Amino acid sequence: MLTILFDGIAYGMLLFVLACGLAVTLGLMNFVNLAHGAFAMAGGYVTVVLMQRYGVPFLACLPLAFLAAAALGAVAERLLYRHMYGRSHLDQVLFSIGLVFMAVAAADYVMGSSPQNVRLPSYLLGRYEVFGIGIGVYRLFLIGVCGALTIALQLILARTRFGSRLRAAVDDPRVARGMGIDVNAIFAVTFAFGSGLAGLGGALGAEILGLDPTFPLKFMLYFLIVVTVGGTSSMTGPFVAALLLGFADVAGKYYIPQAGAFIIYAVMIAVLMLRPNGLFARGVTR
Repeated sequence: MLTILFDGIAYGMLLFVLACGLAVTLGLMNFVNLAHGAFAMAGGYVTVVLMQRYGVPFLACLPLAFLAAAALGAVAERLLYRHMYGRSHLDQVLFSIGLVFMAVAAADYVMGSSPQNVRLPSYLLGRYEVFGIGIGVYRLFLIGVCGALTIALQLILARTRFGSRLRAAVDDPRVARGMGIDVNAIFAVTFAFGSGLAGLGGALGAEILGLDPTFPLKFMLYFLIVVTVGGTSSMTGPFVAALLLGFADVAGKYYIPQAGAFIIYAVMIAVLMLRPNGLFARGVTR
């Protein structure tokens, strides 16, 4: 049971890193970006190409995957997304789902439809026992990296001047502009950072989740479930939701594998029946 709990925490941490960029754009920027998984896929493919074709070590690929996805996000934000900020959520959904199909087709054309493998270095492989708990080395690595990212992200949003400016820009862009805040630059940096986190999550998760051109479509629901269950009023909700869903998914596949992904949907429905606006939505219960 403790081994399943450990693996569930590791999987939940990975889900959070993959989905937290969507939580930022949806919760803080009020933008429905269903193409978020495309940036995660880009980070995964950057890692595969760097490792397989250029022999770059896995650990060196992680920051490069972040930077590549962040750069792609910055370009997309300037050329495409900024024109959709003031549009309705329906327009944003249709626009971003179109980008998903374009990303799937582009990845299939460039990289082929075959699944890609990320070969982890030997020091991240294996498993050892601690007090009867089977601890996978790579999953322990995931918990360490994702935990550090979670703390850093929370501190950036809550304790830095940039976080204060971002909240002001989201709450009232006109007043924020009147106070000298460059709202467009704040949104561009935030979007690029969220895309970079998705790319890093894609690089970290390629070995566990698999990587092929349908990645944005396969995991779109998981990203949305994490943000929906956690709520969009803070980053704490998606973090707790990712841990809950990660543990439920791992435990369900271990004890009742015939149920498949049904467990994670059942947890989502149960949570939303009690907390329609998410776990940490303020003042909405029944």
